[in-house]
Amino acid sequence: MKKSFRLVGLDCANCAAKMERAIAKLPGVEKVTVSFMTTKMTIEAADDKMDEIVKEATAIVNKYEPDVEVKRA
Repeated sequence: MKKSFRLVGLDCANCAAKMERAIAKLPGVEKVTVSFMTTKMTIEAADDKMDEIVKEATAIVNKYEPDVEVKRA
């Protein structure tokens, strides 16, 4: 399963790279991309783990950029 999200308020390219690395380490994540230029995050993971992964990914995003709002694209 693949889901895309808008990262509203993302203003740090280095933070985006850190987010991508941290989310990639989550169990069940097959592929993740966090693009600073398009402010988009795409996660590929198993259907049964997707909800938990999205919750954890949102927490990671907020750890690096507390003001960023994660919205379903």
